[in-house]
Amino acid sequence: MRFFNLMGNSFGCSASGERLVSAARDGDVQEAKALLEYNPRLARYSTFGVRNSPLHYSAAQGHHEIVSLLIESGVDINLRNYRGQTALMQACQYGHWEVVLTLILYKANIHKADYLNGGTALHLAALNGHSRCIRILHADYIPSVPNFLELVNRKSRMEEFVSELDEGSVYKTINRAADGGVTAVHMAALNGHVDSLQLLIDLGASVNEVTVEDGTTIDLIGAGSTPLHYAACGGNAQCCQILIAKGASLTAQNAKGWTPLAVAQSWHRDWLEEVLTEQPQQHQPIPHSPYLCLPLMSVVKIARECGWSHDSLSTCADPCAVCLENKCAVASQGCCHEFCTRCALYLCSTITATTTNTTTQGPPGSIPCPLCRQGIVSFKKLPATKPLLGMPRTSLPLSFFTCTSLAEDNDDMALDTTPLCKPEFPSPLRSLSCQKFPSMKLSSSLCMGGSDTSPSLVRSYTRSSFRRSNSEGRRSWLCSLNHSVETAAGF
Repeated sequence: MRFFNLMGNSFGCSASGERLVSAARDGDVQEAKALLEYNPRLARYSTFGVRNSPLHYSAAQGHHEIVSLLIESGVDINLRNYRGQTALMQACQYGHWEVVLTLILYKANIHKADYLNGGTALHLAALNGHSRCIRILHADYIPSVPNFLELVNRKSRMEEFVSELDEGSVYKTINRAADGGVTAVHMAALNGHVDSLQLLIDLGASVNEVTVEDGTTIDLIGAGSTPLHYAACGGNAQCCQILIAKGASLTAQNAKGWTPLAVAQSWHRDWLEEVLTEQPQQHQPIPHSPYLCLPLMSVVKIARECGWSHDSLSTCADPCAVCLENKCAVASQGCCHEFCTRCALYLCSTITATTTNTTTQGPPGSIPCPLCRQGIVSFKKLPATKPLLGMPRTSLPLSFFTCTSLAEDNDDMALDTTPLCKPEFPSPLRSLSCQKFPSMKLSSSLCMGGSDTSPSLVRSYTRSSFRRSNSEGRRSWLCSLNHSVETAAGF
């Protein structure tokens, strides 16, 4: 009889776990809240085989309210699936910046890499051109100072300036290589993502990093290729011009002896011949990325310390001038206009070229104040804003405003994730350990019902026990020749 009771409890937990997975995938906040109140341990449930948790599903679909709910229930924020991917990776792959911002506020780890190809959340964001996610990922690395770009140009000083941050300097973080030596700049250049390429270069990415032959990949362009070789293969003239203006060599040869011009010719990118031909005249200066956003680090620190959800209008005598609902908690340095933390986070996360006024007074990377248009470089905490003893429970979503016009393209939704870091929860919150299951060799098409359809120029081959799946079900996240050929006509 005791055996049947245990079996009944096991089937009951499995059924509840699947209900939570469905709620996380479909964005049913009420269902997810009811299930977690009934049994908080359901937050650590993972599907059989592919080991995707409700956190993976909600992050892949962009349901940031459920992501917050699961984290507050004690789920390991850096939980991996069978490929070693985390919720942060999935959110970056599909451009869900609200989810990325929520995970960063809870101190998710941006440095964890995929088991199969060594790619991080940064590689996935650059691969798909999600510039907003790239900037949010580095909220703890880009100081809120007006002379940041000068510091980047002098990398030795920059390394000293950010030496106290995790994993060294922003320069090393931006230029981290996946298998084969492929960096985020290679990915953005190959796929023609101009905005992401501009942002990465402004953050200190090197335009002369080369790929390597490490025995785990077959690179159709060739080992020793620079980002300009990849841009020439991709066929985007503007990416090539940006890299050349930033110092990329036109005569650099890879292991096959190909220059960027030879790569363009071999892939029939005839329109790039004039761009890749060495010319003596001075190139036009390249404008800075509108996604740079200097104030982000300052407001993220305040949000972690004091929370990002405050008193509502009914109890607030001095509401935020933007949302007219929350209590003011931060003030911009310079014009001293006051905002709530949630609106400040929103302003820093949604800045784009269309929202940046050319008459804004401030250094590159500052955001225009919505009240006076003066450039904001940093936010400071108001004297009345008190630190919280525990991480706040946010009943409202982080992005209070809907901004469909500013959102990046996220039409395709699948489930590929990157690892995150487990936050240090305060005492009021439960921290539940996630039991590990043995890894299994299953096709990625079983993952949340989505297919791993990202083609690749670089095919991954067996290097460890995690690379034993069939080649058809293990396509790399790198962009493919077919993708480059299909998009070439648009340039």
